[in-house]
Amino acid sequence: MRIFIAVAALVFAAMSITAYAGKTLDAIKKRGRVRCGVSNGLPGFSSPDSKGKWKGLDVDVCRAFAAAVFGDSKKIDVVGLSAQQRFTALQSGEVDVLTRNTTHTLSRDTALGLNFAPVNYYDGQGFLVRKALGVKNARGLNGASICVIQGTTNERNLSDYFRKHKMKYKPVVMENNNELFKAFMAGRCDVFSTDASGLAAQRSKTKKPSELVILPDIISKEPLAPAVRHGDDEWLDIVKWTVYAMIAAEEMGITSRNVKRMKKSSDPDVQRLLGVIKGNGKAIGLTETWAYNIIKQVGNYGESFERNVGKNTPLKLARGLNGLWTTGKNGLMYAPPLK
Repeated sequence: MRIFIAVAALVFAAMSITAYAGKTLDAIKKRGRVRCGVSNGLPGFSSPDSKGKWKGLDVDVCRAFAAAVFGDSKKIDVVGLSAQQRFTALQSGEVDVLTRNTTHTLSRDTALGLNFAPVNYYDGQGFLVRKALGVKNARGLNGASICVIQGTTNERNLSDYFRKHKMKYKPVVMENNNELFKAFMAGRCDVFSTDASGLAAQRSKTKKPSELVILPDIISKEPLAPAVRHGDDEWLDIVKWTVYAMIAAEEMGITSRNVKRMKKSSDPDVQRLLGVIKGNGKAIGLTETWAYNIIKQVGNYGESFERNVGKNTPLKLARGLNGLWTTGKNGLMYAPPLK
């Protein structure tokens, strides 16, 4: 029975991919908006404000897609999705792209029929505990009850980590991330485990964040990246180079504040990025000002990071691996030549 269900799911995915192959951009233009699937209510990354307007690092990426396609970053529909809903939503065409809330893995890249754009947030799974528990690191969690989201890489990572270190734990699983965190806060488990960025986001929502501690251990690699359906290279190119454009802009020192002035730069790479030297827009089926519009309306990658999750936000996240490769501080953000 399980084999039948698995095969049926893959057939459905393949049918969905075929149905939408090559048509995503046409559908977006006809609709007049880009539909992005995001994590449902994750502060700093994707959460609605008091007026219902979605904000965050992941939402900025969605805005960047709209700026590239329409020249208007406001032409987006943000769809909050659970871990279980996201793949079906993408495969069925409910959304055009998943932004950052998905770890790039081999099985997702193949069996699920996804294509991944460049990583726009390097993460890793960690542990959140109450300070009162007195635990200093993950090796002190033997026998603990751990809240983890069902059907995610986090669930498998926990099993692998505890088996590797010959430790035991009691999993407490739910499908909804926010409900799971409420269970943790209510004392139904000793530990909350997810990507470290998610731990910081959830902690920021509490009345007394200082009473919760993120342990220093990172037990996995979680390269989080936008994902699209297989079979539509035109849309994949736009998604891919939108991410690269934001990174390249930071590399070149181009910001939302100086981008107009930078059009007068004598640097050929800057001229190509901003459309002064023509060709890039035509190559990906957009206007020559596609990258200029992204930077002007959304900003470069560093601007988005600091605005949403950086040290002056409630999350207080350091750039770390998400810094530029040029900083000499283990940053992995790197854009190929836009030429």
